[in-house]
Amino acid sequence: MSNVGIISLGHYLPQRRLTNSDLEKMVDTTDEWITTRTGIKERRVASQGEKTSTLATLAAEEAIKNAGIDPETIDLIIVATVSPDSNFPSMACRVQRAIGAKNATAFDISAACAGYLYALTTAKQYIQSKFYKTALVIAAERITSLIDWKDRNTCVLFGDGAGACILSQVDGPGIISEYLHSEGELGDLMSVVSDESREPLSQEEMMIKMPYVVMQGKELFKVAVNSMSDAIEIAAKKAKINLSDIACVVPHQANDRIISAVAKKLEIPKEKIFVNIDRYGNMSAASIAVALYEAVDQKHIRKGDHVALVAFGAGLVSAASVFVW
Repeated sequence: MSNVGIISLGHYLPQRRLTNSDLEKMVDTTDEWITTRTGIKERRVASQGEKTSTLATLAAEEAIKNAGIDPETIDLIIVATVSPDSNFPSMACRVQRAIGAKNATAFDISAACAGYLYALTTAKQYIQSKFYKTALVIAAERITSLIDWKDRNTCVLFGDGAGACILSQVDGPGIISEYLHSEGELGDLMSVVSDESREPLSQEEMMIKMPYVVMQGKELFKVAVNSMSDAIEIAAKKAKINLSDIACVVPHQANDRIISAVAKKLEIPKEKIFVNIDRYGNMSAASIAVALYEAVDQKHIRKGDHVALVAFGAGLVSAASVFVW
């Protein structure tokens, strides 16, 4: 079995910023209320011409450039998203066409906010078994298209963006452990619903309301803290390291209070945890992908560091991964 690691990173963020002050004009909320409860100050929102596949492609192009490879050498593309342009073709196939990766197998993964880690783990297995050699893993979300902008409990949380990485065999340790977990019985705590049933034979309703995110925040908070704490501990144990050996934790950026509670529960110093939720909000699957890019770019992660990625998401699902950078 060969070692598999990340050899390059890429990301893309829409230019449009939606600040808490902007939201004060749209819904009954305040900057203080949002900041104290979530840690978010602003988020990015895709423009009308920026589809999920657009964000994914731009992030992928940067990762490919940074890896210094020809797109035709990529033989696997996986895109993690819950906000695709359409049900089909897949975002992975759209990206494949856009970047000219004509030799790649391409498919999507739906695991909500844990999607990037589910995709990383899936790609790793293909490369480790030598089924494929080079994988492009992307997490891209235009999650704001699924938001009810009259619901102040959810509209303040989310933003759009994309992150990508290239995986291949490496000489060093690379990814040394991973953990995936699902609790379908808790799925109703966060879901996407529609007020109207989509009955194709009914002529009574000419307008169908778009589906939107609903969540039970208080209940979800407790589950998120416990599931992410458990995931890190299990992944660290599988990697045969102590939590103190981890130089940087890159968590899903859902809520700064959740991140702080996880740090406290595991007795991990907050300065070891990378946080950028204040600038981007919750970008679902893209959150960890973008945060990892920035953590490396800002030298929070250096060569030889043990790094832990951890997430929870709708499903409910959770995941963690430990690697040596």
